[in-house]
Amino acid sequence: MTEHPDLAGLQRRLAEFAAARNWQPYHTPKNLVAALSVEASELVEIFQWLTPEESARVMDDPDTAHRVTDEVADVLAYLLQLCEVLGIDPLTALSAKIDRNERRFPAPGADDTP
Repeated sequence: MTEHPDLAGLQRRLAEFAAARNWQPYHTPKNLVAALSVEASELVEIFQWLTPEESARVMDDPDTAHRVTDEVADVLAYLLQLCEVLGIDPLTALSAKIDRNERRFPAPGADDTP
């Protein structure tokens, strides 16, 4: 059984993969955002004409599950590469965004005092 990968390790592997192929000149923020958009669109394409019920069962079909998993991986790979190039810590960014959303959209009854 392999160890559960960590975010920094995955970003390092992606950087090493790109460096070994001399792809760094192409990994500009503009290009990475475009690639991220394309991969996200490929994920959307899988769900495009499914009903809500069908979409909830998408992982039941092994072939479709494999496609979804691959597209999720592609989206995450480009997002992690973009974060690396821009110097963004994705986990810190997400945590800060959740904090802002919790303040912006309080849960019903959260401000009620007894």
